[in-house]
This record gives sequence, C-alpha cells and structure tokens, in this order.
Amino acid sequence: MAEKIKILYIDDEEANLLGFKASFRLNYKIVIAQNTIEAIEHLNAHPDIRIIFCDQRMPDKTGVQFFEEIRNQYPLPIRILITGYTDIQSVIDAVNIGHIFRYVKKPWVENDIESAINEADRYYTTTSLLSVKNKELQKAYDELDKFSYSVTHDIRRPLLSILGAIDVAQQVDNIKDVQNLLEMMRESVSNLDSFIQSLHDYYNINRGQLQLEDIEFDVLVKELNEKFGLIATVENVNFSVQVVQPNSFRTDKLSLRIILNNLVSNAFKYQKRNSENKLVELDINVQAAFAVIRVKDNGIGIQDQHLGEIFNLFFRATSDEVGSGFGLYTVKDALVKLNGEIKVDSILGQGSTFTVIIPNK
Repeated sequence: MAEKIKILYIDDEEANLLGFKASFRLNYKIVIAQNTIEAIEHLNAHPDIRIIFCDQRMPDKTGVQFFEEIRNQYPLPIRILITGYTDIQSVIDAVNIGHIFRYVKKPWVENDIESAINEADRYYTTTSLLSVKNKELQKAYDELDKFSYSVTHDIRRPLLSILGAIDVAQQVDNIKDVQNLLEMMRESVSNLDSFIQSLHDYYNINRGQLQLEDIEFDVLVKELNEKFGLIATVENVNFSVQVVQPNSFRTDKLSLRIILNNLVSNAFKYQKRNSENKLVELDINVQAAFAVIRVKDNGIGIQDQHLGEIFNLFFRATSDEVGSGFGLYTVKDALVKLNGEIKVDSILGQGSTFTVIIPNK
C-alpha cells in the first residue's frame, strides 16, 4: 500500500483548518497550522511534507511573503496559494516572488484541492528525483576531478621513478648499485600495482551487485595469512589472528574481502619504521545477527583533526607512506552496501583500532 501524501495546510481561520482536515484526512496525512510560526515548526518536525497549502490573507504576513521566505530553506515541498482575492496582482506576485506551483480560489471545493494535490505530487516526485540525480552528478564530478589528479600523481610518479632508475643504472657498473636501483624499481612497480588494485576494488564496489553467500572466516583469514605472512616476517611484524565463528554468516564475499584486505594492509603500511615491537591484530567475532571485525596496530596513528576525513576519496592523513587514498573510501563504500558501520580509535604515535560491524544477511 502506497504511503499517504503528507500535506501542510496554513490558515488563520480555525474553521477552515478543521474543514480541510476533515475533508482530506482519510486519503492524506494532514498537518495544520494557524500561523506561519507553527508552519515552520511543522516543516522542521516533518521533513517528508510534500505539499504546502497557504491562505494568502494571514495576520502576520501574506501567503506570498511566507512562500518567499521558505523556498530556499525548504525547496522540495510544492507550494500552493489559496486566495479569495480577485486582484490578479496577488497571483502574479505568488508566481514571481513566492515561486508557487499553482493557486486555488477561495472558498475551495474538494475537486479543485484533489486535482491540485495530484498534480503537485507528480511534480514533487519528478523534482525530488532530479534533485537526487543532481547531487549524484555533482558527487561524480567532484570524484572525477580528484581522480584526474590522483591518476597523474599516483601513476606517473612510480613510472618516473622507474625511468629515473633505468637512466642511472645505464651509467653504473657496480653490481651493488645496480641491485639497489632494481630494488627501487621493484618498490615503484609494487606501488603502481597497489594503486591499480585499489582502482579495481573501487570499480567492483561501485558497479557490482551484491552476491550473498555463506562465509567461512577461517578461509578468508587463511588468504590474508598467505598474503601478509611474508610481509610480517620480512618487516618483523607480529601478525596475530583470532576467529570465533559459532554461527553461520551470509554476506557479499567480494565486499568482505575488500574490507579485510584494506584494513589489514593499512595496519602493516602505517607501522613505525624503526620500532622493534610492531604489532597487527585481527579479531573476528561472529554473532547471530552480525559479525564484529577489529583490526588493531601499534603504528604511527592518526591525528585527531584527520579522523573525520580519512574515509574521503584520495585523502591521505600522512605523507610518510605512499598511499592511493582509495583504501578507506572503498571500505566505507563497501560497508554502505552491506548496511554495516565502522568506528576508528587512534592515538598519534601509538596506533589505531578499526572496528567494523556487518549485519548477517
């Protein structure tokens, strides 16, 4: 059953308010106000109001003046003026100043009101969808601008590093120097590969459809151990994993992999370079309704002023390590699709803990 349209009716005459509500309360949700102050309170309390009817002759201000005042703060509700005036100037002002959708003569008849409601609701639906599309388009434009910069920066930089190392290698004979240059090239290629993988994850999250399936966290953790085990050994990081899964769990495996991979990868990436006690902990606890994933490290941590920005596209909280700025943004997008949530606790110089909650599907 379709939800009833919510309508705000404003009139300083109580009899008109009661009559309007009595006439239309069965088919619509009616909210009434005897003055513009009450009307503003209703608009704040009921953001789902679709249509506003307002009498032109009000004690504190005219309907046209009221519509003019609210049209920027409350742009979506469709404005309809009720006027008993024969003066055409009132109607002209209503259209030009108050940007009303239409007007209804007073005293109104039910057929005129219902016709106005039907037309206004269709227009509301169209403009609401357009508003959503405009916001999505603006977001896409913003991301495209950031993407253009990031591609230039994160793809060209490792390529230029490789070209520079090749130029130097052509002029040296010492095998040790050549090995050092090869290691620099290997690191640049690794950074480029990481960026390309981040692009791939981003595309999968934003374009793909959820594929729900049973999840065995032990299997996913085994994959992570295979991927990060060598890194943990080489970089002397104590990588500990604990999985508690007494319950079955269903979600999108690709999204879950992306979340786990990015959080664990960041925990390794942002370790303190000269620390002797590097630590990365992954704890997974599967309950009946949801899974709780906690990734903890004792790395460089995040400054307080950056905690609200780390999930933004291409944001980097530090320049000490090379990052694409895709990772946490992709994690957040994946969690939105899974109806999950994420919380971060971090102390600069002491480390970070990311706690993720994903509902069981």
